[in-house]
Amino acid sequence: MPSVGRPRAFDMETVLEAAMRLFWEQGYEATSLAQLRAATGLSSASLYSAFGSKGGLFEQVVEHYANGPGGVTDVVADESISPRDAIARLLHGSIDMQAGPGHPLGCLIALSGTTRAPGEDQAGVRAAVASRREADRARLGACVERGVAAGELDAHTDVGGVTAMIHTFLLGLSTQLRDGVPAATLHTAVDVLLSGWRRTAAE
Repeated sequence: MPSVGRPRAFDMETVLEAAMRLFWEQGYEATSLAQLRAATGLSSASLYSAFGSKGGLFEQVVEHYANGPGGVTDVVADESISPRDAIARLLHGSIDMQAGPGHPLGCLIALSGTTRAPGEDQAGVRAAVASRREADRARLGACVERGVAAGELDAHTDVGGVTAMIHTFLLGLSTQLRDGVPAATLHTAVDVLLSGWRRTAAE
């Protein structure tokens, strides 16, 4: 019986992990195909066969990151805890993850997206990180709305403005950490940010 195709000769998880760390440290545009081949152990033919392009690899890396280290933000959607506590866990947890050992400082989503002028070769890369940021904004907005409904925030709170403030803070953690700002200082900043957010009686 003729072969229906050769089996994949590499472990996808290992390849995505290696590529993730490289993109995370250097960003999409600064990472070359030669570096990716060296980090993943894939030949050019294998890389293109598996992912189609450098951009295709990056898109899968973003998903890999979201299901791994980036999953620290998922807590904001947990409706079993108070909205304030969800935001606090999100921000403090993000600092701990981004400052943690074993991987580059900061957040891959905030640091690695392309900044080149629009072009078809970059469209998928921009869309991958923009989609993740949009999902985070939506979840943050829903949490802020829950905070208003729960009485933790004033009924006249500008939900969009508060959401943007928290999301901007979250994205800004990466540059602060890369500039050497201590994680302890950023944890204190979270407490200041949330100082106007009332605690529920259950807390």
